[in-house]
Amino acid sequence: MAHTKDNTTTQRTFKHLSSYERGKIAAFLQEGYSQRKIAEKLGRSPSTINREIKKGTTTQLNYDLSTYEQYFPETGQAVYEKNRSHCGNKHKLLKVETFLNYAEKMILENSWSPDVVVGHALKNNKFTKDKMVSAKTLYNYIDQNLLDVKNIDLQLKVRRKKRVPNKRKHKRLKGKSIEERPETVDDRKEFGHWEIDTVRGTRAKDNVLLTITERTTRQHLIRVLEDKSSAAVDQAIKKLKVQYSNVFNKLFKTITADNGTEFTNLHNHDINVYYAHPYSAWERGTNERHNGLIRRFIPKGEQISKYTEKQIQRIQNWCNNYPRKLLNYFTPNELFQKELQSIISDV
Repeated sequence: MAHTKDNTTTQRTFKHLSSYERGKIAAFLQEGYSQRKIAEKLGRSPSTINREIKKGTTTQLNYDLSTYEQYFPETGQAVYEKNRSHCGNKHKLLKVETFLNYAEKMILENSWSPDVVVGHALKNNKFTKDKMVSAKTLYNYIDQNLLDVKNIDLQLKVRRKKRVPNKRKHKRLKGKSIEERPETVDDRKEFGHWEIDTVRGTRAKDNVLLTITERTTRQHLIRVLEDKSSAAVDQAIKKLKVQYSNVFNKLFKTITADNGTEFTNLHNHDINVYYAHPYSAWERGTNERHNGLIRRFIPKGEQISKYTEKQIQRIQNWCNNYPRKLLNYFTPNELFQKELQSIISDV
C-alpha cells in the first residue's frame, strides 16, 4: 500500500487510474513536472504514469501546420474504457435469450438436463454456438438464479462413486450365473441383450411394474403387473412374444435378472437367461438407472394402481425419447427403431 501526498486516503494496489487522476496528470504536465514527480504526487509507480501518458498522447496540428504531441486525459480515459470492454468473458445472458427460453421449456416441461438441452440443440442445429451457452454456463445461470429453473427442478446427478465388487454366492440359482454371460453382452456392442426387474409401489396389495431395458440402445419397456409373481411375469413376456412374433428371438437374445421368485420361469420362454449375484444391483445397472427415472414420476411408497395404463405409457415414452449424452444425444427410441427395422428386413 502507498499513501498519496495530496490526501490521507490509502491507494489500493493495482487499482486502475481514475478520470480525476488523469486530469491531475494533465495539469502536472502543464506545470512541467517530470513523470517520476507525477508518480510520487499521485502515489503511483513511474511505469504506470509512463504507460498512461503514452496511451493518452495524440499528435496535434499548429496554426503553421507543424505538429506537436500532447497528453489529453479524455483520450487516456477513452483508450482505457475501450481496452476494458475487451477484457474478460462477456455475459451472454441477453444475447442468448431465445436459447434460454428454449432451455427453460425443455427442462421444466420435458425434464431434460442442461447437458442434454445443449447437446441435443447442437446435434440438431437448433441454435448456432454464438446464440447459445455451454452446459456448464447453463448450470451456472441456474445456480445464480438467472433462469426460472431451480436446482430442485434438475435430475439427480449420477453417482460417480465406484462400487467395489463383492460377489456373493448364489444360494438358489435357477439357471446360468452372470459369470457365464458372453463378452458380447458385457461390451454392449451387440443389440438384443436386456436387463429385467420389478418396481414396487406400496407394501400392501398393489400393482407392480415390470421393467425391461436393452443394454445397447437403453430402450426401456414398462409393463403393469397385477402382482409380483412368476405367473404375472410369464403373462407379460407372452404378450411381448405376440407383439414381436416374427422377430422375438432375434430381438430378445438374452435377459439378465436377479434371483427374485418372479423370474423363476424366464428360461421357459426360449431366452438365454443369466442371474446376477445376490445384492448386486450394479450388475443390472442399466435397468436400475432407468428405474430411478421412473421414480421421478412415481415416488417410492406411492400406490402404482392409482396410475392408468396411459399414464404408465407416458412415462415409458419419456424415458425412450430422452436424448442421452452416452448415445451421442440420440434417443433410445431412435436407435431401437433402427435396430428393429434392420431385424425385420432380414426376416
